[in-house]
Amino acid sequence: MGRDKYGNYVNEKGVTIKVDQDKNGKDHVSFYDGPVDGDHSAVHVNVDYDNEQWTSTTHGENHSDTEKGSGGCYLTSACMKKYAEQFDDNCYELNLLRWFRDKFVSKEDIEHYYYYCVAPNIVSQIDKLNNSNEIYKRIYENVICVCVKAIEDKKYDVAYNIYKQNVLDLEKMYISLA
Repeated sequence: MGRDKYGNYVNEKGVTIKVDQDKNGKDHVSFYDGPVDGDHSAVHVNVDYDNEQWTSTTHGENHSDTEKGSGGCYLTSACMKKYAEQFDDNCYELNLLRWFRDKFVSKEDIEHYYYYCVAPNIVSQIDKLNNSNEIYKRIYENVICVCVKAIEDKKYDVAYNIYKQNVLDLEKMYISLA
């Protein structure tokens, strides 16, 4: 990993990672799919340590397709968007999986999922497909629901392994489309 002319981190795929503070002194992390001073899509994450939560904003190159979310869980959030009438960003599944992530998921896996933009890239590639609703439905039924049940049953290792393996499988399937 190298640095750009502004001191931001740039990985081998050209993803630029900028870490700074906003005007209120809150930590802010941004992931750009290219140089920060050029056309880019981005994910911006604002960390609120006082309330133990974070919010995110994503946008495309022209900033017209901005979406806001909180707490992350990109794949779960993407699945829930497809069922928007039944779920919102504060639904049971998202809150449970956020709690699980914060308590049980390794720092290395969190870095892989967020820091290297694996999850946002998977979601971005699935969103481009004509059958994205079907894919999200399968992920919801075969991963999200299964993990939620395992967590409820306190089978944390089972939930962890299912989610991790599925993210790795989805990465192989969809990141290669990029």
